[in-house]
Amino acid sequence: MSDIARILISEEEIERATERIAAEIDRDYKDADGRIVLVCVLKGSIVFMGDLMKKVTVPVEIECVRVSSYGSGTTSGGNIDLILDVDRPDIRDCHLIVVEDIIDSGNTLTFLVKHLLNKGAKSVRTVTLLDKPSRRKVEFKTDYVGFEIPDEFVIGYGLDYDEKYRALPYIGVLDPSVYS
Repeated sequence: MSDIARILISEEEIERATERIAAEIDRDYKDADGRIVLVCVLKGSIVFMGDLMKKVTVPVEIECVRVSSYGSGTTSGGNIDLILDVDRPDIRDCHLIVVEDIIDSGNTLTFLVKHLLNKGAKSVRTVTLLDKPSRRKVEFKTDYVGFEIPDEFVIGYGLDYDEKYRALPYIGVLDPSVYS
C-alpha cells in the first residue's frame, strides 16, 4: 500500500504480544474475587480487544466506552468527551481492565481510570497495545503494554487516519504526505 511508509510491527509480533499480555492477565486475576470485565475503548481498540479476549483464559465479561479526545488530523486535543459509558449495577463487584489501542498524551486513560474508580469499580487496570511515552502530557503508566513505539503516526490493527486503514493486520507508519 503506497500510503504506508513502512511496517512497524508485524501481524506475528502483535500475536505474540497479545499472548504475552493475556498470560499476564491470567496470572494476575486467577484468584480474583469478583467479576473481571474487559472495557474496550472504541473504536480503535476493538481489534486488539477481540484478539485479547480470545487468549485470556480466566472468565471475563466485556463492556465498551467511547471517548473523544482527538480534534482533526493527527494531534490529540486536551478535552475528553465521554460519549458511551459503562452502566452496570454491579460495578462494585467488578475488576475493570480498560483496553486501549495506543497511549500518547495519557489524558484519555487518566480520565477513564479516575472516572471508573469514582463510579465504584472494585479495581481498574489498563492495557495498551502501543505506548508512545515521548508524547506524555500527564504522568501515566499502564499496567500491561504490548509495544513501546517512537513518535510516529501509526495506523492498522484498529488504528485509523480519517477512518481508513483500521483493517490492516499490522501496525504501519503512515506516510506523512497523506496527512501533511
